[in-house]
Amino acid sequence: MARVLNDLPRWITVSVWIIANIIYFTVTYFRFDQSDEYYYTRKILGPALAWARASAAALNLNCMLILLPVCRNLVSFLRGSFQKCCNRNIRRQLDKHITFHRYIAYMICLMTVIHVGAHVFNVERYAEAYDSPTPDRELLRVLSGLGSGNSSIFLNPIREPTDPILATLRFLAGVSGIVITLSLIIMVSAATELIRRSYFEVFWFTHHLFVLFFIGLVVHGFEGIVRRQTPASVMQHNPLNCSANPSNWGKRDSSGQMRCPIPEFEGISAKAWMWTIGPMVIYIIERIVRFVRSQQRVVITKVVKHPSRVYQLRMQKKGFQMLPGQYIFLHCPSISKLEWHPFTLTSAPEDDYFSVHVRRAGDWTDALAKACHIDDDDYTATSKLPMVAVDGPFGTATEDIFWYEVDVFVAAGIGVTPFASILKHIRYQCMNPDGDMKLRKVYFYWVCPDTNSFEWMQELLLEFDTQMAEQGNTNFLTYNIYLTRGWDKDQAQNIILHEGDEADPVTGLQQKTHYGRPNWDKIFENISKDHAGISVGVFFCGPSGLSNTLHQASNKHSAVDKTGAKFFYNKENF
Repeated sequence: MARVLNDLPRWITVSVWIIANIIYFTVTYFRFDQSDEYYYTRKILGPALAWARASAAALNLNCMLILLPVCRNLVSFLRGSFQKCCNRNIRRQLDKHITFHRYIAYMICLMTVIHVGAHVFNVERYAEAYDSPTPDRELLRVLSGLGSGNSSIFLNPIREPTDPILATLRFLAGVSGIVITLSLIIMVSAATELIRRSYFEVFWFTHHLFVLFFIGLVVHGFEGIVRRQTPASVMQHNPLNCSANPSNWGKRDSSGQMRCPIPEFEGISAKAWMWTIGPMVIYIIERIVRFVRSQQRVVITKVVKHPSRVYQLRMQKKGFQMLPGQYIFLHCPSISKLEWHPFTLTSAPEDDYFSVHVRRAGDWTDALAKACHIDDDDYTATSKLPMVAVDGPFGTATEDIFWYEVDVFVAAGIGVTPFASILKHIRYQCMNPDGDMKLRKVYFYWVCPDTNSFEWMQELLLEFDTQMAEQGNTNFLTYNIYLTRGWDKDQAQNIILHEGDEADPVTGLQQKTHYGRPNWDKIFENISKDHAGISVGVFFCGPSGLSNTLHQASNKHSAVDKTGAKFFYNKENF
């Protein structure tokens, strides 16, 4: 029952989407498998016709949906609009927009496999229809020969016996289908976790093949390769009665009546453009908004070098407004004309600047560091710093931190960046005498690989300690820093020697550093007991492995009654 708190809304959303796919696939399948209009088409193609058309219908549905989750401005707008009128569980589904984008992509891949596989058989059957070894070979021969003098009544688009591969390349549907399939294979292959994390540029550039994908999708059905008997022809030429004697088609019987006139056929009209035109217009508007916003002038006012290959960029931009924990996309034209990279904002809305902390973890971030003269010992004038463009900010799950009485923040490594912004904002709110926060308690857990990572957050936590002490509210923030590795023998001896000191020997903070990895079950169990009957927001930024652990712990230790806390799990996605 506890899992309902975190997972039921997502299950409902995904279930509705899956059911919609099943219903639309099934209805389309039986329409093409049972309708008299497709009787003769089925005679040539067999069951592959229904499989091809049902998968095409599901592809249209999912290609309509695939662009909407990546319209970041639309998602941020909806999140802000739902802030007052909707339950937080509904808003939390918007934070999973990238997850839903992936689910839809998986469905597109599945339906593409079915669609391509079915059409491989279809092309083969079209080509073999002129000399088919089946018992219906006379019917197939006549059907394939229809329209030799009148193109409006033909059924078989392959007008003469030929190689199926060559026949495929003669049609717009065949060429566009190859383009669509290859684009999809490249995009999906380059979107794996390994490539996205290690070779972001590869992911970024290959994902723009979606333009070719949608162009191919829109024009794919324009030729009307798959054809059906016209409704008027079905009324005059009943395929169930006339298919037995194709040699008598168009001939009159002894009474002078023509019982089976030659059937007439028409191509199925293209449907993909009707499904995708709306989302494509929305996405084009989205890109226009991004472009206009990216043209606004941004000034780097300060660059700060930190240990552990991290540096901070402080920037200013006219009219820039943000909320704590939001993220932006950063672009440096001198490095690349096309690349945009996401970074969480580490400044607070109250600051007179906005900032990001960047870890040198790839070619682009390393090139940006060099362009900002990070490695130079001398002061660098702002006029020598590179020009950058900013798109955003965009909303995330952390916008909901003030909707809970108790928050649990968990960060791993550089994943601490959104919580730097949040903690700053909370500190400013606590300084406001007129402020009235619902939030009463914050638990902050930061898992770090080495001691160098502490430096740039140390000042913020020290300021928080001092301020809370002055206000007599030292219990408001409980922070726990876990050092997982990176200490040598001398450091270990120093830690033991100063174990009894009031301040931590590693960070200098009032609360002591832990060594090793957290016991999350024990942590969540204690928080649940201390805040029975309270809704607790759990916010995480970091790798997926730890995310799964925290998600499971949130479900496991959520109480369905007043005996414990209810944990609501939220993860940063961008």
